[in-house]
This record gives sequence, structure tokens and C-alpha cells, in this order.
Amino acid sequence: MHYYTNNVDARSDEKDFAYTLRGHKLKFTTDIGVFSKKDVDFGSRLLVESFTAPEVDGDILDVGCGYGPIGLSLAKSYVNRNVHMVDVNQRALELSKKNAQDNGISNVKLYESFCYQEVKGEFAAILSNPPIRAGKKVVHAIIEEAKEYLVENGELWIVIQKKQGAPSAKTKMEEIYGNCEVVEKDKGYFILKSIKR
Repeated sequence: MHYYTNNVDARSDEKDFAYTLRGHKLKFTTDIGVFSKKDVDFGSRLLVESFTAPEVDGDILDVGCGYGPIGLSLAKSYVNRNVHMVDVNQRALELSKKNAQDNGISNVKLYESFCYQEVKGEFAAILSNPPIRAGKKVVHAIIEEAKEYLVENGELWIVIQKKQGAPSAKTKMEEIYGNCEVVEKDKGYFILKSIKR
């Protein structure tokens, strides 16, 4: 079972752990069939800790939310914004819902969506730790299609490893948005940001 597919029948073996993100201690329940189930992965942590909300008003969207470390830590940090969290993996979404409840986070909206298929409205920021194993086509679709869902001066934030395509993702972001900043680099991971002008 791949974490970027929807398979509700996979064997279950839930695990709990606590993790501090953006100064908030959060409790997470994870399971078989979700990405990085033993720990919050380095790329997601780097994205969360590097992120600063744009000046523009609006909600935040987490594409491929998994069990929720990115979206939930941002919802905890930005209580005046709603954070939409989408994933194609139903089990991941159920875990995200449980993790939101267990951490007392209510400013989130969770729903099943392959990339932006079920997404409505526009956002001040879109973040993604894209599912590299789903292939370059999916990663580039997340980058390209984000533009339709960003408000003017809204921002797209992507984390991607150099060896897994950071240079081509950066080129794609420059091509689509006319700009791309490397906000942070650590252990081969790049945090890339483009602004919709």
C-alpha cells in the first residue's frame, strides 16, 4: 500500500507520539499506510518551521496532509485563519481528524481530494510536502495548479529534496510564477516559495 493511494482495507497498527512544532507540543496518532508514520519527517518539519504566513488575508491549504503535522501545527499557530487539509488517502484523513480533535484544534477543514480536485475557493498560502513517489507529473501538477487557488500575492511553499527533483521544481515554479525563492536549505532539503503576482 502506498501512502499516496486510497486503501482503507490495509492492516492497522496505530501508534501515538508527541512532537513539538512551532513551539506547540502536539500529540499524533499514526498508522500503517501513511507517510512517515514513526516520526514527523525532516522535510515537513523544515517546511513548518520555515513558514511565515503572507501579508494577505485568507485561509491556508495543506495539499497531501497525511496524518496532519503541517496543517495542524499551522492551525495552532495561526488561529485566525482556517487551514484546509486534503489528501487522497482516507486513513490519513481519519487520523488527521482524530489528531485535530486530540489537540483541540477546530480551525481546520479536512476533506478527500486528489490534488485540487475537490478544493474550492482561494487561499493566502498553499503548502505541500509532495508525494515524490507518485512521480514528477503529480509534483508538477501540485505546483502548476496551485496558481488557480491562490489569491493575488498568495504564496506557494514546497519542500523537496535536491536528489528528488528540487532543481526541476524550482525551474517549474519560476516558469509558472515568474519567481521562486529558496527560503531554506538543510540536509539536502529545499524550501521553495513562489508568490502569485
